[in-house]
Amino acid sequence: MNVYEVANMRGLIIAGNWKMNKDLFETQQFCFELAEYLKNHDEERVLPVIAPVYPFLAKAQDILLGMPVAVAAQDVSAHDEGAFTGEVSAAMLRSLGLKYCIIGHSERRQYHGENDELIREKLLRLFGQSIIPILCIGETLEQRESGETEIVIVSQLEGCLRDIPLSTGAEVVIAYEPVWAIGTGRTATAAQAQEAQALIRHWLQNRYGTAIAANLHILYGGSMKPENIGELIAQPDVDGGLIGGASLKITDFCRMIDVAVEQAQRRQDG
Repeated sequence: MNVYEVANMRGLIIAGNWKMNKDLFETQQFCFELAEYLKNHDEERVLPVIAPVYPFLAKAQDILLGMPVAVAAQDVSAHDEGAFTGEVSAAMLRSLGLKYCIIGHSERRQYHGENDELIREKLLRLFGQSIIPILCIGETLEQRESGETEIVIVSQLEGCLRDIPLSTGAEVVIAYEPVWAIGTGRTATAAQAQEAQALIRHWLQNRYGTAIAANLHILYGGSMKPENIGELIAQPDVDGGLIGGASLKITDFCRMIDVAVEQAQRRQDG
């Protein structure tokens, strides 16, 4: 059995990265409406995830307690504790009961100078607290136009996962986010997304073996929205999305979950 034959065994993850948006009232309102929607959402093969800002994580957790949804942090410190003003540790996130955390987002790389070595340290801190990292990788427009997409993706994988053991593939989620498609309105075509994510899957297969590569979720991030999510997640190596702007409206977010439910059923039917 190869990695494509078991694609229908992986569920889909629809993750909303809110970035620096939504105050406390807006966060509460979104979560209440999401909780109401989820009362009729019982598709176990689709996991919605939302990533509010740090101050409102606990409130989101409280409102969505017991619902089929996960709350994630947008980042984590590479340090365990100490004199690091403004930082939030993996242990602190764990104390909230969080199960997911985004790391390596292109905006962190671009605006805060994060490199693969630092991101790897964050991944290790999350592993130490049994929190699943959503590891972001992807190339810039300049790198794509220079034909360096494969080189960049492999380099980031090797840097962030250097000497990192995986036993099942469920310990980490990878999000392929072409930087040129984030917040620009440009979206990779379904074929471009599949090509890049098949490359990632192939690298995982060579590094960790077929079973782990087949089990690991690879999301697409980059201007995914209700209008294009269907064709993107129909690709065999696209296991959902890490969604920015389109995840901020509850109606759009729920529409994307609905599309994912339909796709999950198609995968199961083979």
